Amino acid sequence: DSNTAMTKGTTSKGERKNKSHTLCRRCGKSSFHIQKSRCASCGGGAQAKVRHYNWGTKAIRRRTTGTGRMSHLKKFDKKFAGIKRVNNEYSAAVTRAAKVQSKNLRK
Repeated sequence: DSNTAMTKGTTSKGERKNKSHTLCRRCGKSSFHIQKSRCASCGGGAQAKVRHYNWGTKAIRRRTTGTGRMSHLKKFDKKFAGIKRVNNEYSAAVTRAAKVQSKNLRK
């Protein structure tokens, strides 16, 4: 019969009205599977640790430390900005200054 359409194109695309994924509360992507209660991107809803695999190097790079605001960590960059490290230790002048400062705080 030529009336029954068995196409893979336009007609079948109109059938897609049920959403399997919605927005994830943890990562914000539209990857949270509603029935599984699990995010396909970050693993939210199923595990406490963020989902990442070494075969997805670029994906790890997109969401690693330094890609966000770093509201806490950027304070340390300012704190140790002028300090030079020698053999993985801070210079003597800096350690002396730190000791003096800690003594002043105790008083």
